Amino acid sequence: MAAEIKQASAAKTGSIRKPVLVNKLEGFTDDVNAAVIIPREDGVITVSDDKTVRVWLKRDTGQYWPSICHTMPVAVSAMTYNAETRRLFIGLDSGTISEFSLSDDFNRMTLIRDYLAHQGRISSLKFSLNCEWALSCARDKYFQWHCSETGRRLGGYQANAWCLCLEFDEPSKYAFVGDYSGQIYVIKISNTNFNLITTLKGHSGFVRSLAWDAERSLLFSGSFDKAIIVWDIGGQQGTAFELQGHQEKVQALWYASGSKQLLSGGDDNLVAFWDMDAKRIETPEWGESDVCQKCASPFFWNVRKMWEEKTIGMRQHHCRKCGLAVCAKCSGQMSTLPPMGYEYEVRVCDDCFTSITDEEKAPLATFHDAKQSILYMFLEETSKRLLTVGKDRVVKMWDVSSVVH
Repeated sequence: MAAEIKQASAAKTGSIRKPVLVNKLEGFTDDVNAAVIIPREDGVITVSDDKTVRVWLKRDTGQYWPSICHTMPVAVSAMTYNAETRRLFIGLDSGTISEFSLSDDFNRMTLIRDYLAHQGRISSLKFSLNCEWALSCARDKYFQWHCSETGRRLGGYQANAWCLCLEFDEPSKYAFVGDYSGQIYVIKISNTNFNLITTLKGHSGFVRSLAWDAERSLLFSGSFDKAIIVWDIGGQQGTAFELQGHQEKVQALWYASGSKQLLSGGDDNLVAFWDMDAKRIETPEWGESDVCQKCASPFFWNVRKMWEEKTIGMRQHHCRKCGLAVCAKCSGQMSTLPPMGYEYEVRVCDDCFTSITDEEKAPLATFHDAKQSILYMFLEETSKRLLTVGKDRVVKMWDVSSVVH
């Protein structure tokens, strides 16, 4: 039996601003890797490890059924869709990129060409209509770009580890590639060559997702280390600050340019909406010291000072506000620090705790239970519809009009 999108009853939300579940896409026999909303159409495109590419349209009965269910030779691992030209690029587990054209009524998809791009599973795809480039990265450690008019390979860059995610800025032609080692490569590309500008290092886990604020040249990276880092690419000063709110791996990011909000999701079943229009404070560098930088008590590895003072060494902590290395006695307080990205309580030293105002504690993000571990998300800003793809092989559609302004 064909899978269908089941209508979910909308809960009465009152004055509470939160996403409202409006639909579910179910019936997949393997993991769903990506989903997009077709702009100006009541439809969704999904790709899955069950080898299918499906286009879902709303019928007169009010139910959603696949108008297209196209089966590929191998698992479909990534996708990007251009609504203006109805061109669909799908990445395969084999490393091939297949480009299709969707018909006006979304009942047929026609193969345009295959790109023999990679030797491993494709992780992420982007398409630039202005440049006519198809950009991709994969587990073969390569980031590559091809001419979408001729299918010819234009260039490639080999990373140090599996490439997991990709973002691209059309005006500057900067590509951002996150890898398995936790690094992000900033690469300036052209039709004939490339230039590695810098490598961003800040995560201690895989960089699983990227999002881009083109207006302010801010890059957002989500990682398995549970953190989101905001990189000021436009300022060219290496400024970065963290967003700490997820308790598990961050798997998916999306930036809403109209409302200046960052959306994030991960293994903790939460969808977070971060206010990126608020003034943020850069994360301080953590101090390095053999003694507490407040009371001068030795840390446990400072054997010489412990022997001289006939005392037991203390465990080292760091104040999240000032960054100083402190002992537990000098940092017994906990506080939220939303301007610094800490939406849950973290350790601060006693001096900083007394200086934190109620205004500084005001939250700059909201968190909502999606009741699924999130692998991917897509926001259609015009209709304010959000898709979340879960490890439970269910795609959920949310009305976020009360949250995304």
